[in-house]
Amino acid sequence: MSSSKQRLQPEFEWVDQQGDESIRYLDHGYPSPLVRWHYHEEYELHLITATSGKVFVGDYIGNFSPDSLILVGPNLPHNWISQLDKGERVELRDRVINFSHEFVKGCESFFPEARLLAPFWERAQYGIEFLNPDSIARAVELFEDIATSGGFRRLTRFWTLIELLAGIDDYRVLSSSTYIPITDEKILHRLNLAVNYIFESYDTSISLEEVADHVNMGPTYFSKFFRKATGQRFIEFVNTLRINKACEHLAHTDEPITEICFSVGFNNIANFNRRFFHLKKMTPSDYRKASMDVLYRG
Repeated sequence: MSSSKQRLQPEFEWVDQQGDESIRYLDHGYPSPLVRWHYHEEYELHLITATSGKVFVGDYIGNFSPDSLILVGPNLPHNWISQLDKGERVELRDRVINFSHEFVKGCESFFPEARLLAPFWERAQYGIEFLNPDSIARAVELFEDIATSGGFRRLTRFWTLIELLAGIDDYRVLSSSTYIPITDEKILHRLNLAVNYIFESYDTSISLEEVADHVNMGPTYFSKFFRKATGQRFIEFVNTLRINKACEHLAHTDEPITEICFSVGFNNIANFNRRFFHLKKMTPSDYRKASMDVLYRG
């Protein structure tokens, strides 16, 4: 009961931007009160420094690991959930930079050169994950410089970082173009409860009716609510989580594929294979082979 109450914290995050700064830098460990399904009016550039786990951005579900670098646009719900042993804590997991849309527009009004970044800010509305290792390494250095500087130097380092990121060709836009960010706090309260419950129970025979009951909704209403809120049907959301977890097992263990199928919540190997191919465009055995090839080349 206490954990459910803890998850009922307000999901709208007020970013305390000081009057004498254009950008805000912060870092934090894990677990942390800042880690929850939430949104805010500011852009957020998020660098993971430690741990691996699941990232949620809008209707996107994926994996993160150290040096994962993601830019989230205003009012786009997001969360990073690390997979740690019970009681384990990490002192520094995240480096975060927040800045407002008004700051961006203000720079565009004074500096014509800043208007060239318009396509970059448009992509950010749906979340951008940056994938080029060399550029990420440079971004890590700039994050460190921003963390330890202030005043005009911090501002110049920030724009150097944005110029670097805007020039990266190897990136992934995360949330679907049809996703509408949710800004209603009561809806986010319930969605937060549902997503956390699914994350904790996806490897069981979890049902829509069970989650609906958990958030005190009727099944039909919850089904419509969940699809509108996440952009995915309930079963699609659950299966995506299961397949992502299966990928981790395939890449990092030698467990039999049939055993992995059942351990992540599927009760039918044919359905598992079909869902896996639909999401990954390859079979589980091919995915394992591809993962091994990458590891051996490394």
